[in-house]
Amino acid sequence: MNYKVAMVTGASSGIGKIIAQSLARHNIRLVIVARRQDKLEQLQNKLQAPSYIIACDITDKDKIKEELSCLPAEFAKIDVLINCAGLALGLEVAQETEWQDWETMLNINCLALSYITHLLLPGMVERNKGHIVNIGSTAGNFPYKGGNVYGATKAFVEQFTLNLKADLLGTALRVTNIAPGMVGDSEFSLIRFKGDKDKARKVYEGLKPLTPTDVAESVLWVLMQPAHVNINRIEMMPVGQAPSNLATMPVAK
Repeated sequence: MNYKVAMVTGASSGIGKIIAQSLARHNIRLVIVARRQDKLEQLQNKLQAPSYIIACDITDKDKIKEELSCLPAEFAKIDVLINCAGLALGLEVAQETEWQDWETMLNINCLALSYITHLLLPGMVERNKGHIVNIGSTAGNFPYKGGNVYGATKAFVEQFTLNLKADLLGTALRVTNIAPGMVGDSEFSLIRFKGDKDKARKVYEGLKPLTPTDVAESVLWVLMQPAHVNINRIEMMPVGQAPSNLATMPVAK
């Protein structure tokens, strides 16, 4: 793998944590980003490569810009960006949701991802080297009841990835969207249901979901492709999941 420094957002748990550990095993220096300092320190102590911690809310534009502007020299030339931070909040139908939940999902899943990409992209283009991997979701392509804004944010990630690739045509940069379906062994559903462990557990009843390791292995695979190969998109689901059929229901009178 011809990369030296990777930045992983959402690195404190779940998919982001496993991606960071996987990259470290390939001797890639890491900038690990999340809100929880203690979780990042625990991860740092286990990594097999040098790492630098940025503990902040990625929606705080001033803070993230300041942190990236003063990276130590050995971490400054980031050539892999893994935009993994993201969340879903609630599973209510649109008319019963809280606006604050919608706003939070838009801020983290779309705006923060875009802003961090915007900060790092000029350096990658100047060096003519880099790979941006966005962690999307099958929810961006297959609607389901209660998916509303979460699905819309992941549809944004899909199109943002493709449009970035179009803008970067003529450079050596690569851009990929990894779109997993249901992933267990993470805090995703617990956050979605705001700490309700029973609701979170029921999501995976009777199903063997994907694991964060499954997603991390896909990330490694796209990074390891020859320099002339760009993987636009990987969509993956557990065997026990399938794209939803079109829903039907009698119209209320």
